[in-house]
Amino acid sequence: MSTTATMRPIREERVRVQYAEPALVAGYANDHAGWGPTARYHHSRRHAIDQILGHCPGGDLLDVGCGPGMMVRHLLDTRPGDFRITACDQSPAMIDAVAARTGTEVRLSVGDIQEMPFADRSFDVVLAMGVLEYTDAALALHEVARVTRPGGLVVATMLNPKSPYRLFEWGVFWPARRTLGALERAVGVPPSRRHGARRTGIVALTPRRLRELLWRAGLQPEDVIAYDVTASVPPFDRLARRWDRSWRAHPETTIARGAKRWLGTGYLIAARRL
Repeated sequence: MSTTATMRPIREERVRVQYAEPALVAGYANDHAGWGPTARYHHSRRHAIDQILGHCPGGDLLDVGCGPGMMVRHLLDTRPGDFRITACDQSPAMIDAVAARTGTEVRLSVGDIQEMPFADRSFDVVLAMGVLEYTDAALALHEVARVTRPGGLVVATMLNPKSPYRLFEWGVFWPARRTLGALERAVGVPPSRRHGARRTGIVALTPRRLRELLWRAGLQPEDVIAYDVTASVPPFDRLARRWDRSWRAHPETTIARGAKRWLGTGYLIAARRL
């Protein structure tokens, strides 16, 4: 058996357990609030998606990998009546959270983005936010293309693995926390007080690679927006957010299409179904 085949079940289990419990789901939803780096990331991503959807008059919209429904609630509040929304996530706990947040205003479905329970050409708009990193992106995008109507809009987001933030976070910050946690365990520090970093199963793709996969799936890329543009790296970003709170009132300063795009900790690609 190949190494890739051996690792796939391990990765899938890591992904599954992250948001299987209501407490973990609530924690994810709470991350959208406040003034920290995670809240800034979500706020900036939402603003970038709003820019793309601003050119879309409405229609049948699927939010796949919808999480606890933060984007769904935002669309219901800011674009009332424009979209007939379906929210889909592989976690039943996430879908329960969407139901609590939206009531009967949206169609709910438990399903995997790699094998969605929808007919071909069901949607005018498909949002795949923060989900491709946790799955086989090539398979997922073929499924996304299958359920999108010809000429329909697809918005796919991805963590930017080449940004200074991600390079430092994944190459220095998290390994350092794991090493410190191992040392603390060796000297008898109680588990509740140890440092560490969970294994998430994330595999992030470069914009070039994601564009390639979109084309192969029959989706034509049209626009790329970097979001959460920042020169800070962890843990210094937490200090920066304590005094710089302008991003919430002016989210346009946190996105970029030009030379600053490489500073975005995440990016989106808007594409059309051929």
